[in-house]
Amino acid sequence: MSRIERFDCSSRYSEASVHNATVYLAGQVAADGSQDIGGQTRQVLSAIDQLLHRAGSDKSRILMAQIFLTDLADFAGMNAVWDAWVVPGQAPCRATVKAALAKPEWKIEVVVTAALQNS
Repeated sequence: MSRIERFDCSSRYSEASVHNATVYLAGQVAADGSQDIGGQTRQVLSAIDQLLHRAGSDKSRILMAQIFLTDLADFAGMNAVWDAWVVPGQAPCRATVKAALAKPEWKIEVVVTAALQNS
């Protein structure tokens, strides 16, 4: 049986799970919801960097990103930050959709799946 490792577990969810050389992250949102889309996107991508590092991966190993925006008018602002963050030549598969998020101050939520470094 394959081992599953979980990070930052609560009674409701884990921030990350690792199974079979793949890391799955929970949706990441901004800690400071008062910032604009650029600031919130930077916060989210930083949280992703940190979780991937703890799990044994990094942004160059992201296989799929799912991006949820509350307002599609923020698409260009989010992309400006994303484009500066993503590793050139290693852009993952990606989907971006408009969605209502759990808190009204959140403008963006990102879910990623990545391969581990040693896979």
